[in-house]
Amino acid sequence: MKSLQTASPPAASGCKPARLRASRTAARLGLAAILASSSIVAADLDIPAGRFADSEPATMMKRYWLGQIDDATREWQARYERLKTPDDVAAYQRRQRAAMVKALGDFPTRTPLLPRIVGTVARDGYRIEKVIFESRPRHFVTALLFLPDSTRHHPPHPGVLIPCGHARSAKAHDEYQSMGALLALHGMAALVFDPIDQGERLQLPEEFGGEERWGTRGHSMVGVAAILLGQNTATFEIWDGMRALDYLQSRPEIDPQKIGCTGNSGGGTQTAYLFALDDRIRASATSCYLCGFPSLLHTRGPQDAEQNLFGLVGEGVDHGDFLIIRAPAPALICAATQDYFDINGAWDVFRQVKRVYTRLGFAERTDLIENDARHNYNRTQREAVARWMSRWLRGEDRVIVEPPLRLLSDEEVRCAPAGGVLSLPGARSIYDLNDDLETALAATRASRWRAGDRRAMFADVRRDAGIRPLSEIPAITEEHVEWIDRGSHRIEKCLLIPEAGIWLPTLKFVPAQPNGRVILYLHEQGKAAEAGSGGALEKMAKAGDTVFAIDLRGTGQTKPGGPPLPGVRPHTESKDVRMAYLLGRSYVGMRAEDILACARHAGQVVGRGGPVTVHLVAVGNVGVPALHAAALEPELFTSVRISHMLHSWSHIIHNRLSSDQLVNTVHGALRHYDLPNLADALGARLSIVDSLDAVGRPYASAP
Repeated sequence: MKSLQTASPPAASGCKPARLRASRTAARLGLAAILASSSIVAADLDIPAGRFADSEPATMMKRYWLGQIDDATREWQARYERLKTPDDVAAYQRRQRAAMVKALGDFPTRTPLLPRIVGTVARDGYRIEKVIFESRPRHFVTALLFLPDSTRHHPPHPGVLIPCGHARSAKAHDEYQSMGALLALHGMAALVFDPIDQGERLQLPEEFGGEERWGTRGHSMVGVAAILLGQNTATFEIWDGMRALDYLQSRPEIDPQKIGCTGNSGGGTQTAYLFALDDRIRASATSCYLCGFPSLLHTRGPQDAEQNLFGLVGEGVDHGDFLIIRAPAPALICAATQDYFDINGAWDVFRQVKRVYTRLGFAERTDLIENDARHNYNRTQREAVARWMSRWLRGEDRVIVEPPLRLLSDEEVRCAPAGGVLSLPGARSIYDLNDDLETALAATRASRWRAGDRRAMFADVRRDAGIRPLSEIPAITEEHVEWIDRGSHRIEKCLLIPEAGIWLPTLKFVPAQPNGRVILYLHEQGKAAEAGSGGALEKMAKAGDTVFAIDLRGTGQTKPGGPPLPGVRPHTESKDVRMAYLLGRSYVGMRAEDILACARHAGQVVGRGGPVTVHLVAVGNVGVPALHAAALEPELFTSVRISHMLHSWSHIIHNRLSSDQLVNTVHGALRHYDLPNLADALGARLSIVDSLDAVGRPYASAP
C-alpha cells in the first residue's frame, strides 16, 4: 500500500468523476491480492476474549441488538397494556398501520389490470382458470383461479386470496393447489398467485449472472436495491396482492364484500401484511409465520428481505399488531408445534390478539390451531383454514374434510409461455421498475445538489443514515490491555468504547519519535489485516506516524460467525444488519459515528504533546461509513484516502446483481443523495482509488 497522501482531484470526465475511477492495474489485483501480499499477522495482536463483557467478541453485535430489541419490546408492552377502551384500540390501530405504510414506502397508482384467461382446466366439483394480469404496466402476475361448480354452489361466491410461500413452483405446489381446490369444493373461489421470483415469475433470467435466483435468494437481491430506494421487497409483494384482490372483486362470480386471505410461511407473511393494510379482506388465516419479533429474533433470527420492514420494531410494531390493526375482523393463527417459528411465540401473539378482541366484545373472532407437525401447510392446516373461511364468509360453521384431489400437471398449471412472465412481449421485471425509479431520482438529485442548499442536503444525509453532529456524539472511553515493543515503535492493544455494550478492539502504533500525524486506519478485514511485521502499519509508525488501527463494530474480532441469512451471501453479519434495520438504524450511520468519535479521541490523546493532524485511511467495505464521516465532519480530517469501496449505490440498481452490499445500505438514501455526492463535497481533501462495482469488480471495467 502506498503511503498516505492528499490527492488533488483531476478534471471530471463524463458521468464518472475521475477521482472515483479505479486504477485498472491495482484494481485488477483486487483486495484479495493486497491481503495475500501482506505479512502474516502474529496471533498476539488480538484482544483477549476475556476483556470483552460476558461473551466472545464475535457475538458482541448480536447481544447488543437483542438488548435493543428487548428495550423496544418493553416499550411495546407498556403501550399495549394501555389499550382499555374501543377508542384506545382505534387510535392504536391508526398508529400501527401508519408505521407499516411508512416502512413500506409509496405504493404506485392503480393502472388497468388487463387480465387474460389463457386456459381452463375442469375438475369434478370445480374448474381452474389460468390468469395473467398486470399489477403495474407490463409487470405480469400469473395465477390460478379456482371456481366452484355453479350447479352445486350458486354464485356469487366468497373469494379467498392465497399468496404462496417460498416454494420454487409456487402456485403449482401441491399444498397451494390443494388449498384452492378445497375451498372451491366448498363454495368459495380461490385465487392462488405466484410471488415474484417464484413459479413463473422469476425476475432475473438464469443467463444473467450464470445462476438462477429464486425465493429467498431472489427476494434478498431485490431487497438491497429496494432499501436504497426507500421501499422493501414486501412493497412489491403487497401491491401484487392488492391488485389480485382487485381482480377477484372484478369477477362477476365473486361477492366483492366477502373476501378472505390465507397463506403459509412467506405466504403467511404476505397474508398478515395484506390483512393489516387492506380493509377489503374480511377474514384471514395466517399459517406458520406469526410468532412475535421478540421470539423470532431470540431464536431463529430475522428472515429474508420482505419479513423485515424498516424501523418496524423501533416504531413499536409487533406481529400481533398485524391482526390487532383489523380487530375485530375474524383472524385465525395456524401454528405448528415443531415449526422453526417458535410455537411459544405463536401462543404469546395469540394471547395478545385475543385480549384485544375480547375487550372489543368479539372474542370468538380470533382463534389458534396448533398442528403437531413441522413447518407446513398440510391437510390439517388446510382443513382448519377452509372451516374458518366457511364460517366467516359463507356463514356455515361445519366440519370440512379434504378428499383426495387430482392436481394439475406442470403443463396444465402453466400460464405464460416457457420461460415465464419475462418471455411475454414488453415484460418488465422488478429490476426494470427499480431502474426507472432510480433514473428519475438521479435527475432530481443532480438538480438539488447543483443548486440546493448544502446545509439542507447534508441534513438529509444525517437523517437518512442516522449520524449525529460530532458535538452530540459521546466521548470515547479507552481501556488499556497491554504493550508490544517493536524497537522503533510500540503497539498498544486497547479497547475503545463508544457506548455501552460496544467495544472496538484497537491497535495503537506509537513511534519513538512522533511527527504529529495521526492515521486512523480502518480495514474491512479488521485492525490486524496489515499490522504484521513489515506491514503497512509498521512502515507508517517507522515514518513517525501514530496509527490507530480499529475494528469498527462488526469487523475484525467482532465480526459475527455462523451461516448467513437464506439467499444472502456470503456476509455473515446479515442477521445483525437485519435487526438493525428493524430498529430503524443503519450500520453505515453507526460505523460513521464510531469513526468520528475515534478520530476526535485519537487527536486529543496524541495532541497532548502538541498540534496534530488526523488522516483517515479506509480499505474495503468500511469505506462507505468512512466517506459519510468525512463528508459530514470534514474539518476533523486533514486528508481522507479510501480504496476498494463501492463506487455508487446507483450502480447496485442499474447492475441488478450485488454482493456484500446489505451492510452498506441506508434506507431511502437514493431519494436524497448518492456516494459521489459526498465525495464531490470533500474535494481535494479526498482520494478514492480502486473503486468497485456492485459485485466487487473493478469499477473501471463495469459496463
